[in-house]
Amino acid sequence: MRPSAPSPSCNRGFGTPPPHRPACCARERARAFLDGLLPPVTSEAAGTVLLVVSELVTNALRHAGGTWTLELTAHPHGIEVAVHDPSPQPPRPRTPDLNGRTGGFGWPLVTRLAHTTAITPRPSGGKTVSALLPR
Repeated sequence: MRPSAPSPSCNRGFGTPPPHRPACCARERARAFLDGLLPPVTSEAAGTVLLVVSELVTNALRHAGGTWTLELTAHPHGIEVAVHDPSPQPPRPRTPDLNGRTGGFGWPLVTRLAHTTAITPRPSGGKTVSALLPR
């Protein structure tokens, strides 16, 4: 999908990829989405989007049962990354594990990189975790 500059937004949703490559597939799909945008995003913004996609998908895998859907929306001044999952539990900050065993870095990183974040309960159950990032 290639929206032109006057287009107010572009939206693309992606379902759960094969179980052996979920975060990798999510990043590949996000990269393809970003590559199709006009005007193009900066390389710094693209890197931020890919990092946040990876973190939110990994959180859904670790803490929400592994089923998720990625939705990307391009706005004139930002890129929205949203991950829908079946768990009603919101992300929570926790003390990072400096030994690399249990994580704890992802959600604080996402909240620092994003203009805004939101956790929205879904009517059918579960939640949507979204982050609006600079374009």
